[in-house]
Amino acid sequence: MRFLHTSDWHLGRIFHGLHMTDDQASALDELIALVKDSNVDAVLIAGDIYDRAVPPTQAVALLDEVLRRLIQDAGKNVIMIAGNHDNADRLGFGQSLLAQNKLYITGPISAATKPVVLADEFGPVYFAPLTYGEPLAAAELLKQPLKTHEDVVRQQIANQLTLIPPTARKVALAHVFLTGAQESPDSERPLAIGGATTVGINCFDAFDYTALGHLHACQSGSSKVRYSGSLLKYSFNEANQPKGVHIVDMAADGSIAVETVPLKPRRELACLRGSFAELLREPQAELYDCYLQVTLTDEQPVLDAKYRLEQAYPHILHLEYARLGSSNNNSVPAADHKKLGPAELFETFFTQVNDRELTAAEKHLFLDIINKDAQAERQA
Repeated sequence: MRFLHTSDWHLGRIFHGLHMTDDQASALDELIALVKDSNVDAVLIAGDIYDRAVPPTQAVALLDEVLRRLIQDAGKNVIMIAGNHDNADRLGFGQSLLAQNKLYITGPISAATKPVVLADEFGPVYFAPLTYGEPLAAAELLKQPLKTHEDVVRQQIANQLTLIPPTARKVALAHVFLTGAQESPDSERPLAIGGATTVGINCFDAFDYTALGHLHACQSGSSKVRYSGSLLKYSFNEANQPKGVHIVDMAADGSIAVETVPLKPRRELACLRGSFAELLREPQAELYDCYLQVTLTDEQPVLDAKYRLEQAYPHILHLEYARLGSSNNNSVPAADHKKLGPAELFETFFTQVNDRELTAAEKHLFLDIINKDAQAERQA
């Protein structure tokens, strides 16, 4: 059995104001070509198919077209589960009918969920769809006292294993935060604020391979438990993070061989730092087609900086000043801003932004301005 493991497509993502549908369509064209060239039997999508519970129509249309090409044109099986970004009920609509046509979707958690069974020349392979579920909701649906995400996963696995012969080859699909795995800040939505959200790797000991989703870095907890990572880079923190998919070959005895195949995006993400004058004087031609985050080191604001820099770098998505994000001044005491007057408010703001206090001359200038303003208001 040969299958491709992917996850976290996040169709419908908006990144710094950019609708990423065209970039996602380009990446999925590459994925479909890989599916055909590598002659896989199935495509596994481990959750977060969409970026939000109610995806835009363009995202729904893109998924519809991709599934048509994978199933009708390429003749492949597709197995996918809901992630924490998906609305499980919407994603799982019509799943019993679609399963008759090689599309196996697991939406909401249910005690009645059965493994997907595909066969090769050596016999059946059982795919256990461990769809994402919040502990409170899962406890009600599964009629079990579940308090943590690991409780939910363990209960799902227990239910699945009762339906799978002990000696059969087994593959799990799960959307979880594996304990000790690498996060991608600003890219992944936390599963919960506080509480026990991680899942131990030993939960998946019964499986010959576990296809994980949720974390966006392509990584492995072990040779048999792996994240494919996200389809594209969805944060500038991921600018140097390669993206790809896993192609897994499973032998008759359940042993596996994994090849990680990189995906090349339509445009790379990159971070650029320097003064405004430096960046314009010495433009880096290799970044011309990249989506950019630009950090200016200038001490003073530059008029129309983004527009002027776009003459050399036309795909700037975010521009910031280093001085606005570098202050580590812990000497400014917390204050009730409602009790501060205009002068005190401005002085506090200035200190936090510039990491220094106003000089006597600057204080005098500002007081003069607000006094003149107050006088004009009284005379109005």
